[in-house]
Amino acid sequence: MNLHDWIDEVCDVLDIDTEVDEGLVLDLARVAAHNVARPAAPITAYLLGYAAGSQDADPEAVEELAARAQVLAEAWDRPAGAPDPDDINDEIPDDRAVDHTGDVVDDDEDDQADEDE
Repeated sequence: MNLHDWIDEVCDVLDIDTEVDEGLVLDLARVAAHNVARPAAPITAYLLGYAAGSQDADPEAVEELAARAQVLAEAWDRPAGAPDPDDINDEIPDDRAVDHTGDVVDDDEDDQADEDE
């Protein structure tokens, strides 16, 4: 069974009659997975479908909705795998902008910290 057959079968099972631009959906899912997080791919695809259905969007409108979501994903400022900001201790200063090139690390101090854990 190929992707087109799968799409046809899912449409039958869900009792929907629609055309799917799988390239558009897959491209959006790829960008969301890469720039946001892997689980963002299916969620973003679902939300695109939900928006398209709720707006009774024609193919051009679906492309516009996908483009808007893709712009958001491409501009996402957290790399994939980064922790949710709500889970980060706000008292720890964010020094990502600081150049740590040439910083010296005391291996003995790191070893002691590992032993304490």
